[in-house]
Amino acid sequence: MLRTVNRALIGIVGLVLLLLGGSVLAVGLGVRPPSWWIHDSRHDVLLSNAERTRWQDDGWWWPTVIGVLAVVVLLALWWLTAVLRRRRLAEVLVDTGDGEGALLRGRALEGVLAGEAAELDGVSHAHVHLTGNRTAPRTRVQLLLEPHVDPGTALYHLTTQALMHARNSAGLAALPAEVRMKSVKHRAERVS
Repeated sequence: MLRTVNRALIGIVGLVLLLLGGSVLAVGLGVRPPSWWIHDSRHDVLLSNAERTRWQDDGWWWPTVIGVLAVVVLLALWWLTAVLRRRRLAEVLVDTGDGEGALLRGRALEGVLAGEAAELDGVSHAHVHLTGNRTAPRTRVQLLLEPHVDPGTALYHLTTQALMHARNSAGLAALPAEVRMKSVKHRAERVS
């Protein structure tokens, strides 16, 4: 979602700046603007003294300006923190025993863990998301279970097989996991 908001926001701002800048440049180069346009000639100023001070004495002007600017600043800060915050772990530090270690891509570990979890008996689909930091990763696992599977058994197999293999292969002391399970939607079975 953030990627879509970024692209839409950058596209809209870019289009507005391109149109305004292009029109000011065209008028400055001597192109005759239409009668309804805000600039009349190449010697016209962007904002005249009358335009700048038109609503200055009205009581609603300054609260409106301050309110709009505050909303713009808050939206910009929200957008900046959302862009800078990483939700997905990019790499995991694997202890190789030589003191330096190796880096394992987070997506690779997620893919292997999801693949092994999906192969468990009764698991229809698995999705894994790594969080935390590179020396102490945590996982969020979402399992889509078949109707006949006991959730406790599926959780036991996940922790003793897939999560244990991932923890051992990455050389981690612990790999905490948050597991969410859903059942596949299915029709009611008839009993005869």
